[in-house]
Amino acid sequence: MRLSLIVPCYNEQEALPIFYEAATAVLAGMDCEYDLILVNDGSRDGTLAVMKDLAARDGRVTYLSLSRNFGKESAMYAGLCNVKGDYVAVMDADMQDPPSLLPEMLAKLQSGDYDCVATRRVTRAGEPPVRSWFARRFYGLINRISETEIVDGARDFRLMKRAMADAIVSMGEYNRFSKGIFSWVGFRTCWMEYDNVERAAGQTKWSFWKLFKYALDGIISFSQAPLTFVSLFGVFMTSLSFLALVFVVVRKLIFGDPVAGWASTICVIIFMGGLQLFCLGIIAQYLSKTYMESKHRPHFIIAETNGEDVTKIR
Repeated sequence: MRLSLIVPCYNEQEALPIFYEAATAVLAGMDCEYDLILVNDGSRDGTLAVMKDLAARDGRVTYLSLSRNFGKESAMYAGLCNVKGDYVAVMDADMQDPPSLLPEMLAKLQSGDYDCVATRRVTRAGEPPVRSWFARRFYGLINRISETEIVDGARDFRLMKRAMADAIVSMGEYNRFSKGIFSWVGFRTCWMEYDNVERAAGQTKWSFWKLFKYALDGIISFSQAPLTFVSLFGVFMTSLSFLALVFVVVRKLIFGDPVAGWASTICVIIFMGGLQLFCLGIIAQYLSKTYMESKHRPHFIIAETNGEDVTKIR
């Protein structure tokens, strides 16, 4: 029995050594073989050098260095495309995903009742209040408009059987939203809750703007509700404008009183123009995702690795 641990890294030279010591200490006490797949997502600091040093000292460490920063989703996908274990885990290097949970997660999988053990934070201590508020609103919104359930506080940290990992790899879409993909493929999932943990070192790479774009990707990837809203809104406004036209004609024919109000007319025109641009913007977001999918560009390109039989481009 073998466990493959995927660790996507972007500028984690300070946290990675701490994570390696903690993770290997836990894995050494588990009744299984293991290997670590460290994915360097175009880091600009000394992350790659740290990976090479760890690989030189530990033969169970494989590093995959991407040719540029493709993003965490692509880094995770690169790791999933190159796993060899019977069980596959994904976790961050900043220690916000506690390695100490791995033995309990493996025990749940070995019980035969589950195919995946996923984690979720039940608290957001240490996180800016504004970010926490928007995060809760996002989970509430996407679960209302999407048929795929996205658990509030869900982390990418999870341990799964190889069959589930292979199913995720088979979903080759370019615009990836893993929280939705993990849920969409199904399989029996057990959720483990834990309190939020602060980073061991370094700074978070997720700004508010990046999180907003990531949330937008999730909505577009797993819901057609915005397009449905635009269509229904168009029908409603067309019906309303027709009724308004009838009202104006009837008023002119019966009372001989044309509708006055140049200023109010201009305000209505500007308002409607803004709504039209807003609706076109929603449609454009879906078109842009379709455009990127149609190009069939690779999700990742591995420029350097110490592994054998590695899938370097996919």
